[in-house]
Amino acid sequence: MQKVGKQSGSPDPKRHLWVLGLIAPATALLPSQLVLRTDSEVFWWIGPIIILIVIPVLDWVVGEDGTNPRDEDYELLANDRYYRWCTYLFLPIQLVGLIIAAVLWSGDELSVVDKLGLAATLGFTAGIGINAAHELGHRVERLERWLSKLALAQSGYGHFFVEHNRGHHARVATPEDPASARMGESLWEFLPRSVIGGFRSAIHLEGDRLRRKGHGWWSYRNHILQAWSMTLVLFAGLLIPFGWSILPYLLVQAVIGAMLLETVNYVEHYGLLRRRRPNGNWARCSPRDSWNSDRLVTNIFMFHLQRHSDHHANPGRRYQTLRSSEEAPQLPAGYATMIVLALFPPLWRYVMDPRLLAHYNGDITQANIHPRKRARILGDHGMAAAA
Repeated sequence: MQKVGKQSGSPDPKRHLWVLGLIAPATALLPSQLVLRTDSEVFWWIGPIIILIVIPVLDWVVGEDGTNPRDEDYELLANDRYYRWCTYLFLPIQLVGLIIAAVLWSGDELSVVDKLGLAATLGFTAGIGINAAHELGHRVERLERWLSKLALAQSGYGHFFVEHNRGHHARVATPEDPASARMGESLWEFLPRSVIGGFRSAIHLEGDRLRRKGHGWWSYRNHILQAWSMTLVLFAGLLIPFGWSILPYLLVQAVIGAMLLETVNYVEHYGLLRRRRPNGNWARCSPRDSWNSDRLVTNIFMFHLQRHSDHHANPGRRYQTLRSSEEAPQLPAGYATMIVLALFPPLWRYVMDPRLLAHYNGDITQANIHPRKRARILGDHGMAAAA
């Protein structure tokens, strides 16, 4: 893999910055104190404010990361348990924030609008928590895989543990992958396709695995049921002491968390298509099959998720060892900014379609194009005959 950016003089010049990633779950702890000290109710919405406004601004001000780990430092970084604790600590902070929110949702002090703002903040925390679960779920250590399921409990998206690892990574950047967005497909078209398709795929994959091992669907070895059971225990543990009145807000934050994850999926592979081998099979996933961004601030907050090409090419790599690559197509801004653009399909296509075309050297037939829009898109690029 060809690297971009300078090689760092130390194993990781960002080492002490990774703890700042814990600000994301800590946003769930902040609203009540910020409102109390400032008397400004806007701070119930601090989660979306930070993710959709503050981080994009900081990405623009701070700029590129610009460093890659050295090959000779790989083992040292991969085995350094400090980096694991940066993801482990995400979970208790996330849980404490959810308990505090449940207390506030159950009371009469807040208006419905303020409670919805707090639910949105918890939802964005849950969404970033899924990213922590994503990091932990790729590990072979039993503890980390269980922690991954636990991190997914707040969003109720436990089937992601199965679908991402065994479905998405196998089919990424192909028309068969529900989590790979197609050129011409808006975010609002993509979300139901990805949510429903990912759910179906997870059920199928786990069912096949259990059958191969001689187990039925209702086995305690079912990874999906294990993860969903954690959600049931978590929600029941909140509903019993705080009452059914908090259930709508629990559901709102779970949906927001899941949709944030799926929006990131939309950004990561929009329009990209793997090459075909001569035998018709898809080529191995390469760095050119994921959109990258190397903005420093979002790198820290999302544990190098933006170095997505290296992650798909080398899914066993821990986040601190991921590299940026010249071969990977580059986004014009960090993932946080691109999430905002994705909310507005005309703006998204205005920014991204020319970049996609440039990535394929003007041959748009190489892209993963929305089937219903293929003829129009090819016609727009003077390739109507290929439709």
